[in-house]
Amino acid sequence: MRNSKLFLITLLSLPLFSESYYTADKVIIKKSTHMLYLSSGGEIFKKFHISLGQAPIGAKEFEGDMKTPEGRYRLDWRKISSKYNKSIHISYPNQQEKKSAKVMGLNAGGMIMIHGTPLNWGLLPVGNWIPELLDWTEGCIAMNNDDMEEVWNSTQNGTEIVILP
Repeated sequence: MRNSKLFLITLLSLPLFSESYYTADKVIIKKSTHMLYLSSGGEIFKKFHISLGQAPIGAKEFEGDMKTPEGRYRLDWRKISSKYNKSIHISYPNQQEKKSAKVMGLNAGGMIMIHGTPLNWGLLPVGNWIPELLDWTEGCIAMNNDDMEEVWNSTQNGTEIVILP
């Protein structure tokens, strides 16, 4: 009887919701600190380390420049990827970015995603943390697969994403 009372008291003292049940209404990327923040109602409830394009300083100007975009976009579709686990597409480029690239005689690109890492990277002798220390993408935002799972579950298509320098 004593154990069941202790169990009930413990159960009643547990929080009803954990941060993993929040739905983000905004994703904020701060490139200078390599962080992704999930926000709901103006409050940040989760943060993650990210990797960026191989040329992380400055806004993306054209396809192949290895830069990650800067600006306001939407998460507009998602897919399970055999190469990068899960991925969520960012609505880059906007009309102005398309025009700017066209003036240079170039394509602005468009396959900018938030994605995980290749599944076999977890088998590396040094573990899967090395990719988190390097900017290795062609302009996408990459994160480890456990973190990607949380972002996938905490966002919906249409969620605003703000990418800051």
